[in-house]
Amino acid sequence: MTHPNILVSDSDGIVSIEISRRDKKNAITGDMYRAMSAALGHAREQSHVRAVLIRGQDDLFTAGNDLGDFLQRKANDPSAAIPFLHLLSAFEKPLVAAVAGNAVGIGTTLLLHCDLVYAADNAKFQLPFVNLALCPEAGSSLLLPRVAGHQRAAELLLLGEPFDATMACSAGFVNRVVPASALMDTAMAAARKLAALPAQSLAVTKALMKRPPERSAREAMDEEVVFFSDLVAAPAAKEIFAAFLEKRPPDPTKIHGHKT
Repeated sequence: MTHPNILVSDSDGIVSIEISRRDKKNAITGDMYRAMSAALGHAREQSHVRAVLIRGQDDLFTAGNDLGDFLQRKANDPSAAIPFLHLLSAFEKPLVAAVAGNAVGIGTTLLLHCDLVYAADNAKFQLPFVNLALCPEAGSSLLLPRVAGHQRAAELLLLGEPFDATMACSAGFVNRVVPASALMDTAMAAARKLAALPAQSLAVTKALMKRPPERSAREAMDEEVVFFSDLVAAPAAKEIFAAFLEKRPPDPTKIHGHKT
């Protein structure tokens, strides 16, 4: 899991994955994708990990894929980005992203798979696929129109022009724009809040939200009630109910099943 350009920490129930290749504007290579996949795999397998934060620095997220890697690839060569994106898309635990400076290509499309995205007021996004004689990736041809609407997504994907954090927020894939100096604290505070919540409830809620949107409200209700019935009788909910009635803080060991 160790890589000089992917800095991973595991503390207080949060795995932080930092893209750090500043001499190349944090451009991502195949080896970096493999390191991020390993970090996500670790976070998925460890029960004490309850949230993941993906970040760059307070003035840079990523310039996207390393074009040198692209020049060396043949049409049928497997891309290390694909396993990473599959892990990201199917990740059961909450994903938080902190974005500052340039977020180009994959630096924008990976955000469509995150649950909470905070952007600094210096963030600049771009989806330059058509400009590079390519096409959208990471499921963005489906996900961006879904959150932004067809016309807004068409403007961003077909023209491929840079856009700021305010537009990203209005397009629906950024939760909040904050000063660059407050970005990491804001994102980490959100990750800590998530890590303090009942993990099973978070996982079920996230899974329900990611179900196909074509289902009816009745189908969603019927699916929810199955999980709700299990959760309401589980130890975490019982401890939270008891704490509320007894006017005391909940015992984290009864919610998470181990000491935090």
